Amino acid sequence: MAVQGFGNIARVPELKRRVLFSLAMLAIYRIGCAIPTPGVNADALAAFFARYKSTLLGLFDMFSGGALERMSIFALGIMPYISASIILELLTVVVPVLAQLKKEGQAGRKKITQYARYGTVLLSLIQGLGIAIGLESMTSPGGALVVSNPGWGFRLLTMITLSSGTAFIMWLGEQITERGIGNGISLIIFAGIVAGLPSAIADTFQMVRLGELSIFMMVLVVVFMLLVVACIVFVEQGQRRLPVQYAKRVVGRRMYGGQTTHLPLKINTSGVIPPIFASSIIMFPATIAQFVQVEWVQEAAKAMTPGGWVYSLLYVGFIYFFAYFYTAVTFNPVDVAENMKKYGGFIPGIRPGKRTADYIDRVLTRITLGGATYLAAVCVLPTVLIGQFNVPFYFGGTALLIVVGVAMDTMSQIESHLMQRHYEGFMKKGVMKGRNG
Repeated sequence: MAVQGFGNIARVPELKRRVLFSLAMLAIYRIGCAIPTPGVNADALAAFFARYKSTLLGLFDMFSGGALERMSIFALGIMPYISASIILELLTVVVPVLAQLKKEGQAGRKKITQYARYGTVLLSLIQGLGIAIGLESMTSPGGALVVSNPGWGFRLLTMITLSSGTAFIMWLGEQITERGIGNGISLIIFAGIVAGLPSAIADTFQMVRLGELSIFMMVLVVVFMLLVVACIVFVEQGQRRLPVQYAKRVVGRRMYGGQTTHLPLKINTSGVIPPIFASSIIMFPATIAQFVQVEWVQEAAKAMTPGGWVYSLLYVGFIYFFAYFYTAVTFNPVDVAENMKKYGGFIPGIRPGKRTADYIDRVLTRITLGGATYLAAVCVLPTVLIGQFNVPFYFGGTALLIVVGVAMDTMSQIESHLMQRHYEGFMKKGVMKGRNG
């Protein structure tokens, strides 16, 4: 059925054009990931990264599709834009001007997006300067300098190159969103992660060939991975639907309302933000400690790297914290209750207003516990697989969450295009629901 659905894409000229445009933009992105930043010794940098794969550098390199390891013009990836967007989202809670813009609809969102672009360039320049200074002090395990001609000339060139690369990626993402199949930023992250999948699979087969991983264990890992993917799909589509009724009201000679609907509350409201924030916070001290040659600092760094029980406990704790924190920031039960009351809606058995807000908040708190537990279980999976079976990182964790989630969203959008034009989609019955459905 899915094959027939993909075949129907070619029968819709507009959809075919959007898909081809998106693929072309992603191809340009992957080409840019191979263009090196001037002044960097690529071989020395690759040797350095091979030594520090389990730190924050490895996490950022995964999201940039290997561009950071090669120090290409796209080394910063799209992370500065995501960071700027998240910061602005958090600031809307404490800054009245941003909160007002958020309530102004499309015009307000465009203004906030413009601020996010400015913030992206600023963060890119700051991170570019930090990377340039860090590169000047790096040496390969053999003692080769990563930067042969350090100084402000190299720093300024690196800042301009990396910030321009990030701005270009941001533009590519916006083009995919407007003229392609949508979710441009998510698809760029998706392409970066998937780009490392072939090498991870090749490394796994190489381990099997050398006897480092048994065939039985390989089959077991594949089956386990498929079960994790099924779990992610199931939970990401999971909702708690609160029944909502609207009272009948007469306006002029017409009667409005009287229908029954529902308020969908996602089990995983915070998405993949908690694991990203948790990984960054835990790995940052470990990354800095790698450059401090003090015995107790080195011991602390080992405890904070993936695989140790200290790392796992902190990781799970931060995931729970950010799941509740980000949900509280992005979903306001008071606003939802006020909007329902404004249009004559109410939850059966619950008084409109404050009682409704308290009820929604109570339900959201309970289902967020389940969502945070699901995130923690999926994201601790790579630690178990690497530590016990020595398999690549791509078989679980944040990467798998992003890949499966973006794939679901993309298929949902293509499905809607096909159904609108009365073509059979990917599923025989019903329409596939995306994470926002």
